[in-house]
Amino acid sequence: MEIAFNLVLLIACFAILIKGADFLVDAASYIAAFLGVPSLIIGLTIVAFGTSCPEAGVSIVSSMAGNNSLSISNVVGSNAFNLLVVVGLTAVIGTVAAPKDLMKLDFPICLFFSALLIFSCWDLKFTRIEGIIYVASIIAYCVFLIIRSRKGRSADNNDDIPEPSKPRTGKGSLLRVLIIVVAIAAIYLSSRGIVHSCTFFAKLFGISDTVIGLTIVALGTSLPELVTSLVAYKKGENSIALGNIIGSNLFNILFVLGIAGAISPLDLLRENVTDTIICLAVTVLTFVFAVTGKKINRVEGVVMLLVYAGYMAFVFLREFNVIAI
Repeated sequence: MEIAFNLVLLIACFAILIKGADFLVDAASYIAAFLGVPSLIIGLTIVAFGTSCPEAGVSIVSSMAGNNSLSISNVVGSNAFNLLVVVGLTAVIGTVAAPKDLMKLDFPICLFFSALLIFSCWDLKFTRIEGIIYVASIIAYCVFLIIRSRKGRSADNNDDIPEPSKPRTGKGSLLRVLIIVVAIAAIYLSSRGIVHSCTFFAKLFGISDTVIGLTIVALGTSLPELVTSLVAYKKGENSIALGNIIGSNLFNILFVLGIAGAISPLDLLRENVTDTIICLAVTVLTFVFAVTGKKINRVEGVVMLLVYAGYMAFVFLREFNVIAI
């Protein structure tokens, strides 16, 4: 009976997740057009934060429960999945555009904090002070995005402002804000349901918390990014598609892990540090692919998917002591 319940829950949550992501992209694009804000900025902030809600919920709850491995494994696993699977799969379907501003500013910032995470975890502790610094950093980053958006309205960033097919109104924008709130709630709750079901099935096989965090939970909490990016690509919002991933990864590191660490200092395992190093390598690989042709093509997308498959093989071989970290 319990198995049947979790299977039904999983299917229902997938349906809610997909529809919630669809509404989120539509509403965010509408507001971008009304305010004259580049959709890249919308993708890096509102959409990225909304799709990071599942990671935040899981990592914060795990931190409060003292399950430190799950907290950081969820973040690292989600970031690796976002880059290798979400971006990789989107590139295989078509190509992923790499906006100039994203490659000059936001992606390097993501690289910096991915490297900083290794330094923060090297002593096998993520302290409360480090958590507070991370949260302060994401606040500063959001302020920077707002300032950049205002300066870019009269510059060449205007090319990235969505052209409305119908007049955008203040009343319509207020309705879209409500839609965004409801969509984020739907994405969060459906992702939690997916994680619950997947974790239930994983527990049947006796898998450790670290592996669950890097695989099942990371997959479940990254589904919003996957669905939102694919929907954005289908709608022609390429800036949102890639901007969502970079913004989401930054939110995962700085906000999700920062809040979790600020609530309760995290004691880590050596394998957690290894995974942060792999995550940085994955981020560098994605950056190289994106910067070399100002886009990520199908061949590079296939390579990224294969790298993720190799990483998952490594995780399970390490879990069963076939290889040492």
